[in-house]
Amino acid sequence: MTHHVTRLKVLSAGIFSLILALGVARFSYTPLLPLMQQQAGLGVAAAGWLAAVNYAGYLTGALIASRISSLVLKDRLYRIGMVLAIVSTLVMGLSTNVVVWALSRYVAGLTSAAAILLGTGLIMNWLIRHNHRSEMGIHFAGIGLGIAGCAGAVMLFTPWLDWREQWFAFAALGCVLLVPALRWLPPPDTSGLTNSGQKLQDKPPSPLYLRVFMAAYFCAGFGYVVSVTFIVAIVNHLPGLAGWGNLAFLAIGIGAAPACINWDLIARRTGDLNALILAAVLQIVGILLPVLVPGVWAAMLGALLFGGTFIGMVSLVLSMAGRYYPTMPAKMMGKMTLSYGVAQIMGPAITGMIGAQFGSYNAGLYVAASVMVLGVGLLFVLKVVERRDAQGESGQS
Repeated sequence: MTHHVTRLKVLSAGIFSLILALGVARFSYTPLLPLMQQQAGLGVAAAGWLAAVNYAGYLTGALIASRISSLVLKDRLYRIGMVLAIVSTLVMGLSTNVVVWALSRYVAGLTSAAAILLGTGLIMNWLIRHNHRSEMGIHFAGIGLGIAGCAGAVMLFTPWLDWREQWFAFAALGCVLLVPALRWLPPPDTSGLTNSGQKLQDKPPSPLYLRVFMAAYFCAGFGYVVSVTFIVAIVNHLPGLAGWGNLAFLAIGIGAAPACINWDLIARRTGDLNALILAAVLQIVGILLPVLVPGVWAAMLGALLFGGTFIGMVSLVLSMAGRYYPTMPAKMMGKMTLSYGVAQIMGPAITGMIGAQFGSYNAGLYVAASVMVLGVGLLFVLKVVERRDAQGESGQS
């Protein structure tokens, strides 16, 4: 019973860390974006660049995570990252200087990597060592809860608080989340053995498999970032949907909260790559639905579909990476996230420039969907490479 409680506390630490670093420090920027444009003079192009800087921080964090082998160092950086998540949130309300905002968004990006790569890697390592199933659906529910929570909070706060006071309120909320995120994650075990005495062994994929996988994940990152960054502004500018943007962002969070658990179950039946292909196709539908079909129901359904797929893809990919490298899960997770992160820098900057030129973000959605179609094709190529690698291994044995 004590072991079961410990497992729940470890998973909860991960959930709270994701709500803090991704919900509070990172994604609260999206529902607050229209308010900052109205009250703080933030322009459309600057908004896109701030999002790009945020993803540059995330990319830097992914690069660091991919280079670190020491579990003790990962644990220390994870804990520092959780504190910096609150600091970066607080700083957003202390200035109207775009450079200060950019520094804040960069640090917030770093803290996102601390939660989603270092924290996830530490938790997966703990699960594998204690002979638990290495599926991360419950853990990654924290991202959906963070998105839904910050969207709901902005809707609740807006009648009472201005843009600056809302950033302070999010910082206060972050202080509450910090306690379980730090206290419930045990120090890492560096013995190299599971609880039952089995030796942990890495089973790395072939170099070709890894390259194709990273290219496919780049496409997923591009498709994801355009919608998640600009969905509030996009929906608010659709005919007859002014004011519905925050509800669409809330719908993304509601769709995302149970998504990882659902995709774990789907992957058990179909296999990881088939589940990824299905999720990518549904995500393309979710991206295009608000601009192809008029009306609030299409926008909300698109948001639910998008939320229910993008985080499922992240969860499946990072879980696969962790199973290839059980001794140091964050190593391959970091490499995969580098490709995802490059896309996340390019996407908002390109979409912001397109939006400034055409006065609409819709063209950015079409580009994002096209890149996602390319990603689906690469996932089919990956199935061929996987089959070839498996035949090569059986031939050698």
